[in-house]
Amino acid sequence: MEPTIGEHLAQIRRRSTLTQEQLAERAGVSVETIRKLEQGERQGARTATLNKLARALGVSTSALFGNAARAATDREPDARPLSLVGVRRALTPVVGLDGSPLDLDLGDQPPTLAGVRRTVADANVSYHANDYAVTLSTLPDMLGEARALVHAVTGDDQPAAHAIASQAHQLAGRLLIQLRQVDLAHVALTGALDHARLSGDQVVGASAAAPMCWLLIRQGRFAEAERLAVTTADRVEPRMSTASAAELAAWGFLLIKGAGAAVRDARDDDAAELLELAAAGAQRLGDRPNPYADVAGNDFSTEAVRLMQVECAVVAGQPDRALELSDGVTRSPQVTPSSRQRHRLDVAWSHVQTGRYADATDVLVDLRTAAPAWLRQQQYARDIVHSIAERRRRAMSAELADLASLVGCTT
Repeated sequence: MEPTIGEHLAQIRRRSTLTQEQLAERAGVSVETIRKLEQGERQGARTATLNKLARALGVSTSALFGNAARAATDREPDARPLSLVGVRRALTPVVGLDGSPLDLDLGDQPPTLAGVRRTVADANVSYHANDYAVTLSTLPDMLGEARALVHAVTGDDQPAAHAIASQAHQLAGRLLIQLRQVDLAHVALTGALDHARLSGDQVVGASAAAPMCWLLIRQGRFAEAERLAVTTADRVEPRMSTASAAELAAWGFLLIKGAGAAVRDARDDDAAELLELAAAGAQRLGDRPNPYADVAGNDFSTEAVRLMQVECAVVAGQPDRALELSDGVTRSPQVTPSSRQRHRLDVAWSHVQTGRYADATDVLVDLRTAAPAWLRQQQYARDIVHSIAERRRRAMSAELADLASLVGCTT
């Protein structure tokens, strides 16, 4: 049996000569939490808690995980029942010895590059509008069309068909991450990477690697996420003087993902270095539009770099710094609604950490109005509501009670 997180924690703590009480004081974590982890009464903890323990011990957060990297996802509640049968069939078709899906039907009018490209673009519109129910319902047909396209076209059109199929699988993976269907998301994103490789397009490949990094971060696999982001970024690094907008965006987006992984692994200096490189790329990009912004969810820009700087400050336990950085955000046309919504949760969390509970509640109320379907899926929002409810001395307000009901917080 592999060692648990608690066993890794106890071993590292003893090597450091710290007592449980000393570690608790240094990390700002309760002794009870440490004791329960080390004695096996708790199998996991919130990523933020493990991050504090790792920083206090001077090790990476991954060192505490060992092979128990499920800690970050184990804390997620079971998702609400979803109709995933069609998506599952589309992602895992039955194939024959020749590699062709048994249910493949090209029909009288085989799909065209333009037609499937339009289908993927339309699905991305509903995804970015936070209309997850509609997007989910379109995934089976979209993936089926993309699969049929790959088998229908020949010759010089083959690379383009694989590029479109990669983008279709990227969208499926991003949505499934939002819905906390991590296993299916991994299948979708593996398919996206496979099609990207067959397309021969490095920009498409970089775009496919980015959501896989996001998935690995959600699974607590920080070192793997950073390694994937950095090695891919190194492979596609463009020449600044001649790089296209798509090349700069693909490269810079990976650097941002790598920084997000590094800071969660308690390596703030590495995260800062990656963001410095990303900032230089964003400055060079300017306001040039990225043609892959919608279909790849790639919103790389000066604003995106600043949003990650705020996120890194939050993860590093610097709420005042996070709020200071958030005040200097300059909006860019490339940034997607979900990125800004995620940033607003960072702001709300920072307000909670600095005792501004009314400000935090106001941020959540705004998000409830603007993007209720998105907010309902966010464990982060649930954590924030729980923290506000725990720390307030007065009874829960009607607004906070409504938020608790929306995100599924039982406190």
